[in-house]
Amino acid sequence: MEQNIATWERYLRFALGILALEAAYFWLATPWAWVAYAVGAVLIVTAVFRACPLYRLAGRASVAAARAGTGRLPAVVAMIVIVAIAAGGAYASMFLTRKMFLEDFNAMNQHYKQTLFLTGQARREDSIRNFDLWKPAFEAFRTRYSLYRPHDLKRDGKLASDFEEVAAILARVEPMVRTGDLHEAHLALEEVRPIFQDTFKRNGFSLLAVALVDFHDAMETILAAASSKDAAQVGTLYPQVSDKLKAVEAEADDADIKAIRAALDAIYTAAQSGENDRLSDLGSALKSSFVKVYLQRG
Repeated sequence: MEQNIATWERYLRFALGILALEAAYFWLATPWAWVAYAVGAVLIVTAVFRACPLYRLAGRASVAAARAGTGRLPAVVAMIVIVAIAAGGAYASMFLTRKMFLEDFNAMNQHYKQTLFLTGQARREDSIRNFDLWKPAFEAFRTRYSLYRPHDLKRDGKLASDFEEVAAILARVEPMVRTGDLHEAHLALEEVRPIFQDTFKRNGFSLLAVALVDFHDAMETILAAASSKDAAQVGTLYPQVSDKLKAVEAEADDADIKAIRAALDAIYTAAQSGENDRLSDLGSALKSSFVKVYLQRG
């Protein structure tokens, strides 16, 4: 096969092909994943052989013609860049898709936890309102992660049956929440928790990771208040952020977690004492202490 791809384009095709394969593997659901796999394979194969059939149809007959007006990209530099794209893209994708899954789970699970709590308190109207939020949130979560699997869950053959089990509980509980025995509904809803706990454990997720992601969203609100030196807003936000941190502490309360607690409480103390000028620096300390734990154990 006659070569008709220039050197610079060859390396570009390698890079784009790798990105397409990583998108297919880490980010896309079928059928788009198969499209991306095909695109990535074509780009890499044509780069390997330095020959593109479409160029031949367009009249580009030789690599000499393709090279016209272009310089040579040093092979060593190009390969370093390509390896960096492959390794960096894979690592970032594993990290970000894991974080995305946990964030989606926490958003859905928040409605479940509220429904569980409210049925335990025999508050029917509030239970119904939160159940009506949880039901579509769970269905959306189930649909998304039935079609698409992040890297950490790709080999989980039991995830579909977990979803089916939770869906069955949801259907069984609905009439109890609306008009039946709320105590029985509460007991039935308790069955959901161990299902997802098992999902996380067998896929290498710690419950600490779930709690950390849930805390992160609340933490960002108090960091914004600290950054703007809004002591009143810090005081308003502190109780709910502290409650999120308690969930983290329930899973682990070692020195690193204690450092997060100390940093959060320092922000609150400064706000209560009127030391507004310190809030921004204390917020940075809180963020640093959280990031240290999240990168290692999140």
